[in-house]
Amino acid sequence: MAANLSLKLTNRVPKKPIKKLAPSVDLPHDATVEDAKKIVARASGFTDFNRIGLFNPADGKILKDRKALICNEEGVVKTGELVVKDLGPQVAWRTVFVIEYFGPILFHALIPLIRPYLYSIFPAPFKYISPTSTPITKVQWILFALFHIHFLKREYETLFVHKFSANTMPARNIVRNSAFYWIMAGLLCALDIYAPGNLSSRDELVPLDYVGLALFVFGEVCNWIVHQHLASLRKPGGTEKGIPNCIGSNLVTSPNYMFEVTAWLGVILISRSWAVVVFICTGIIYMRDWSRGKEKALRKEFGDRYKKKRYTMLPGLI
Repeated sequence: MAANLSLKLTNRVPKKPIKKLAPSVDLPHDATVEDAKKIVARASGFTDFNRIGLFNPADGKILKDRKALICNEEGVVKTGELVVKDLGPQVAWRTVFVIEYFGPILFHALIPLIRPYLYSIFPAPFKYISPTSTPITKVQWILFALFHIHFLKREYETLFVHKFSANTMPARNIVRNSAFYWIMAGLLCALDIYAPGNLSSRDELVPLDYVGLALFVFGEVCNWIVHQHLASLRKPGGTEKGIPNCIGSNLVTSPNYMFEVTAWLGVILISRSWAVVVFICTGIIYMRDWSRGKEKALRKEFGDRYKKKRYTMLPGLI
């Protein structure tokens, strides 16, 4: 039987130390990072072990993979030390995404509801257009449906499909993370789309609108397929990665992002909304970084087993 690991504990932030941090802990040889967090938390008086951040003393990097074995962390074993930091109050990642996606659902329900009162107090160009005499048009109702379909799908996937490698994130970041969806996809897009007299204020659908609808349906269905596949690559409660092998994965690293952009391109064609353009262009910046990080991680973990991709989310562009 392998011997237990006896590790010294050191505060990562001396100016704001964990006051009751135990001087050392004994870990079973097969202890994971998550196991170590639980043991350190109990020894240091923390009720939520997710607040504990563990760092490798050799390179200062946080031990991200909660299922990784401590005995395989060379820097920790060699120095006989774990560096510890209080990450602050935490919130579950699943909860974070539910809150993020609720914003657009809320605003795209609220703005049409208060539309007669909202736009009557707006300055030009709306002061010459009566919201009560220009009801919500057919195209605006279609956009109302598309936004809700997209974000209700996101909520369902968050609750029943996605498997998260990390348990929690700092609670203080939830406002920052939610602002993108609540302000851009929610408030700004809703204010522009449901405004009387704007480009989406139309009752007649033209060929471009049907192209947009086709792109939206295609993008959403394919995005759903990719998310189901990605979830199948990880066991419940696991953190392991797998090599994606589904629709679009022969073209880019992250086909889910490619199909999401496809769906939003459809919304742009129907709405002709500057706000939707700003929202998805900002989103592309985030997705570009995430997809490049995923490509780097897949190359590092699987080496020659993984077929390297030139483009990570949009063929010929990114």
